Amino acid sequence: MELKSKILLIEDDNRISETIVRGLVKNNFDVRAAFDGLIGLRMAISGNYDLIILDINLPLINGFEVCRNIREKKPFLPVLMLTAFGEIEDKIEGLEKGADDYLVKPFDFRELIARINALLRRAGQEPNKEGANILKVSDLEMNIDTKDVRRNGNHIDLTAKEFMLLEFLLKNKGKVLSKMDIAEKVWDLNFDTGTNIVEVYINYLRKKIDRDFEQKLIHTKTGLGYVLKDEV
Repeated sequence: MELKSKILLIEDDNRISETIVRGLVKNNFDVRAAFDGLIGLRMAISGNYDLIILDINLPLINGFEVCRNIREKKPFLPVLMLTAFGEIEDKIEGLEKGADDYLVKPFDFRELIARINALLRRAGQEPNKEGANILKVSDLEMNIDTKDVRRNGNHIDLTAKEFMLLEFLLKNKGKVLSKMDIAEKVWDLNFDTGTNIVEVYINYLRKKIDRDFEQKLIHTKTGLGYVLKDEV
């Protein structure tokens, strides 16, 4: 018997919550629901969930802060933000707090299921074969299976999004990647020129990967994008 993926829905609107829970159960998910940010955060941290669906406008603690706290405790737990806010600023704040994806109400339930399945596939990637789970450039090494990143043997602590960005750069080492490439592959975003999320996270990575080392690995190609490679 196939094990059901366990989802926590944090949504304060009873009608919306009941509708989502019913739909998810019909799609063979094991679902729990919380109706305020405080209880939702406690359940997310103490429970063993495969994915969190999180509203922003919650009582007691808003969704942005719930997401930030989840990221501190469980950096690789997928979080899908579900909200009535459609402004780009809300989307960016949610992503900066660590959300993996963002869906605006009202939505087609088929899209919600597609987003959930995509996040679960990404989080549960099968181990690569015969050492391909190790990505390297110079003295930087990433183990995809254990989520361990080291430079010159020293462990580097990354958030889930920082890890995904670095993984994408490593898998494409030596290639110049545009902001559009990165936004689409790492955030599933249609790139908006008013969005600086890529630059923000490149800077986060540089502080952790390059700042304390003479040899820099993340390089900017003006007008083109970014490339991860040995500095010559």
